[in-house]
Amino acid sequence: MTDESPQPAYSRTNPFPGKLLVNRSLSGEGSGKDTRHLEVSMAGSGLTYEPGDSMAVYATNHPTLVEEVVHALGAKGDELVTTGKNETAPLRQALSRNYSITAPTPKFLKAIVERAISTPLLCELLQPSRKEDLTQYLWGIGVIDFLEEHPSVKFTPEEFVGLLTKLQPRLYSIASSQRAHPDEVHFTLDVVTYESHGRARKGVASTFLAERCQETPVPVYPTVAKHFRLPDDPATAIIMVGPGTGVAPFRAFLEERFATEAPGRNWLFFGSQREATDYFYKDEFETFKSEGLLTRLDTAFSRDQPQKIYVQHRMLENAAEIWRWLEQGAYFYVCGDALRMAKDVDGALRHIVFQESGKSPEEASSYIEQMKSEKRYRRDVY
Repeated sequence: MTDESPQPAYSRTNPFPGKLLVNRSLSGEGSGKDTRHLEVSMAGSGLTYEPGDSMAVYATNHPTLVEEVVHALGAKGDELVTTGKNETAPLRQALSRNYSITAPTPKFLKAIVERAISTPLLCELLQPSRKEDLTQYLWGIGVIDFLEEHPSVKFTPEEFVGLLTKLQPRLYSIASSQRAHPDEVHFTLDVVTYESHGRARKGVASTFLAERCQETPVPVYPTVAKHFRLPDDPATAIIMVGPGTGVAPFRAFLEERFATEAPGRNWLFFGSQREATDYFYKDEFETFKSEGLLTRLDTAFSRDQPQKIYVQHRMLENAAEIWRWLEQGAYFYVCGDALRMAKDVDGALRHIVFQESGKSPEEASSYIEQMKSEKRYRRDVY
């Protein structure tokens, strides 16, 4: 007989309490961003992941914001509130771990309109036809602002949490190969901080990881992303486009291909603002290039010259070579901003196929769609 109890089975509802090992700045002095490389120990978790997967991080809300909300409610913080089916917790704990207390919900805004003395603008913006105007109006305004601006509006703690949504885990692209780092998971993230309406704002998960995990666990659980895997055949060439923190999964891809001695060629397009301050993983990528793992490495630093140069411009400069790789069966990967970058990269790719192949615009478009259906064009955009 032993006293050892069995390891708990970790799950989405019971994430593994990881330990932060490394919290390193990737931004040079004078950078306009605060980008970090983080390494979290998963030793003893039994959890596995593949390159291309994401890791869910279960952050807590910033303690200062929690206290501000408790104070604005006129509460003590120890009142019991509902946190789930047949579950309760003290208000302070619930606001920290269970509920999203940054962006106001439609339900919360309606309650403010119903109870406040005069809110004609907000009342108007809540009309279904004014959805876009409401989104613009709400940028940089949080729940705390509405509570402080309308002190006449009173909510009991239980009423208040009923107007909130649950605090969801944040997914981060994994920046490491488990073959290279068996007991660790690495992340590349921008720490979100900004000022609006006279108040300092902090991104929930990014500041949790960057500022508050030295002594507290980092709850994590892997999320499978089958749509963003390396090719089954290790001899297949890959082209990767990952500006900014979008480079994270491609660091994992390269580590994996190095660890498995995959013979396929690898081409990375990386972009950021300035080479001197924002060239993340420069030493690693240049070592991979000198060792022959990275067949090609093309960079675009948008603010190092008068005209802005982005990754799609570097693609167009290398159109003939990209077309050769595609015709030889290369997979094409994009990770990062969906709104602009991924759209621009897609446009450049379509232009390259049209220009280099001699196909009509319709045939070039069909070629891209064929790549998608063969899962040779893979995107992880957000």
